[in-house]
Amino acid sequence: MTQDLSRREFIHKMKQATLASLATGITANSFLSSCTTKQKQAATADSVILLWMAGGMAHTETFDPKTYTPFTTGMESKAVISTFKPIPTALDGIRFSEGLEGIASTLDKGTLIRSYRAADLGFILHTRHQYHWHTCYQPPQSVQPPHIGAWIAKELGSKNGIIPPFIDIGQRFTVGEGEELKAFHSAGFLGTEYAPFIIPDPETGLESISPPPGMDLTRFERRQKLFKDLVEQSPLQHAHAYQQESYVRSMEKTYALLKSPEAKAFDLSQESKDTYARYNTGRFGLGCLMAKRLVEHGARFVSVTTEYEPFLGWDTHENGHARMIKMKESIDRPITSLINDLHRTGQLDRTLIILASEFSRDMLTEGRPGSKVKDQVDVPDHITEAKHYGMHRHFTEGCSILLWGGGIKKGHVIGETAAERPFSAITKPIVIDQIHQTIYHALGMSPETNYVVEGRPFYTTPDGKGKKVDGVFG
Repeated sequence: MTQDLSRREFIHKMKQATLASLATGITANSFLSSCTTKQKQAATADSVILLWMAGGMAHTETFDPKTYTPFTTGMESKAVISTFKPIPTALDGIRFSEGLEGIASTLDKGTLIRSYRAADLGFILHTRHQYHWHTCYQPPQSVQPPHIGAWIAKELGSKNGIIPPFIDIGQRFTVGEGEELKAFHSAGFLGTEYAPFIIPDPETGLESISPPPGMDLTRFERRQKLFKDLVEQSPLQHAHAYQQESYVRSMEKTYALLKSPEAKAFDLSQESKDTYARYNTGRFGLGCLMAKRLVEHGARFVSVTTEYEPFLGWDTHENGHARMIKMKESIDRPITSLINDLHRTGQLDRTLIILASEFSRDMLTEGRPGSKVKDQVDVPDHITEAKHYGMHRHFTEGCSILLWGGGIKKGHVIGETAAERPFSAITKPIVIDQIHQTIYHALGMSPETNYVVEGRPFYTTPDGKGKKVDGVFG
């Protein structure tokens, strides 16, 4: 009975995926019609790993610490700045926040951006800002824009023809705001074959690419052929042929992966016990280990997330300081291991690693100074309980991003934020268009890349005007 239920669930998910993939904003009369000729440039990277700190990682508590303010009962809220002591990094004069000693030791291998500004989207919702970060387009859009990983998958394809070019690790869609999260985990108008291959839990990664008990490959193949025949003989009325054909191709690629020895790239039991233990701080840590294995086996773009779930993780509306201790414990060792392991094998030179979050946090300011939006948390004037010690409100005017490998300058810092509240970017402000074009530049993709959708060119960054971050490449 259990096996039968699993089969039904599996088939149900396949049907849902089909409908979702065929309804990505492309109707029967609006479709991907052509691609502008692009002049490719020399690439400094072959693969990208995005380490996504979902939920709003406070820059003053991580990679841009300010004055340390220890907890005392009755202290004024406005006195709380950084709740962790600063620690040295591999660069003279540059400090990180206590609890990030491992990542601090790798700064000589990468670039720290301290002046990223998230967009002003009005009332702040995490999933709106995450949508904007991952697609470079502000929601809502009349046409579903592709995730940055989908653009890369479309333009560069798989490195070996088997491992999916775009893989997302660690995010479930059964948590709060699951539907909103699905909205940008999409290839949009590019088609299902370029959508993320989703691994919710890296510890069961091999199971994620296998049919459930009771459905062997022969049965899976029959169902795949049935859908292909359906599309060829009786095309679905409300989806364009391009999208239907793309879905068929995605199923064919999935089947090829199921049969291939390359599927072992998803099997963490192939690692030594020592390596597994070094990365194992939970799902995020094991996601970093899987990301390492996947780029070694030919993945183009791998995203590993601490997972967004409202009021958990980096979403520190309460118990901010205590929560930050645990979050740092979950990321410091595996990220350090990932960077050092790829450096040791020489693969870091051709692998661009990015650590980022949708926005930052501040004890007092919601959004950005001078642009009043509704406060989403009550902060008392005086702190009498430890649960109010830490970052609470969403802050978009100053954020930190880290980059390593893939041609990025080593031991470099870009921009700064103010030493006193509000902790806004005051030099070399960076916006999301620049981050996207920096990634595309590293991969050799032209900034003019676009496809004609609904009769108009749709670029990787809005209007094709995005420019890479100046001075970030060595």
